[in-house]
Amino acid sequence: MIDELFAIEQEAYRDSLVHRLDARVKIIITIAAIIAIVAFPFESDVYLATAGFLLLLLILFSLSQTSIRTYILRLAMILPFGFFIIVAQIFFENPRYTECTVLVDLPLGVAIYQESLLFALMLSAKFLVCVSFIILLSGTTRMHDLLEGAARLGLPAEFSLILGMMIRYLFVFAVIYRHIQNALATRCFNALNRNLPYRYRLSTIAYTIGTLFLRSFEQGERTYMSMLCRGYGRSSHMYVTKKPLCSTDRIALGTILPFIICYPLLVYLL
Repeated sequence: MIDELFAIEQEAYRDSLVHRLDARVKIIITIAAIIAIVAFPFESDVYLATAGFLLLLLILFSLSQTSIRTYILRLAMILPFGFFIIVAQIFFENPRYTECTVLVDLPLGVAIYQESLLFALMLSAKFLVCVSFIILLSGTTRMHDLLEGAARLGLPAEFSLILGMMIRYLFVFAVIYRHIQNALATRCFNALNRNLPYRYRLSTIAYTIGTLFLRSFEQGERTYMSMLCRGYGRSSHMYVTKKPLCSTDRIALGTILPFIICYPLLVYLL
């Protein structure tokens, strides 16, 4: 996870047409796409709506020059969180349907329902679209630019300051973790090495976790003292300058946003 954190940020520093777009444009497009696909009714037409959004994502990913391997790896990391919820749907009668047909009978009174399976497939399609847009946003926008873009869109100053501090300290925590990990590696310690006694491995991991928390706490104290020395207080806020959208950003927003709004409506009405 720590290595993936640095990889995501390094990917955001690449140069492409999508990377150069203003963070506000990408945030608006992502939120609009998520709202549009989530609001679409659970009907068979949802697959057609999903296909249109996936085609849009394919174009954006191609313009961003993001490799398929990077997308699949990030999708595989997020997929287990939604996969459990989606799979659980098939074992319960869905209240959206008046009647549920048993598709497969399992032991212990457990059954798979046909209507619930169809609902799970439609939910999977929506989940795929939402996650893909988030992956595109995080992979083409630097965290600081993402925070500034959200602040320019109206995110309260208190949230901007807290999120900014959290993002900065997240990378500090990652560096501390890497230092401890390298220290263990130079001492040839491997927690999965069964040749070492189990109690020794357990105690070493416990000491490592304790050291990680202590070093993080000490770093937090030093960071807070540094902030106080620089005038941090209750009324301190993150300063964000005004930045008008350039012509490229306006063209991208004026092209993609109408498609996101109109396409699901056309699929639903026609």
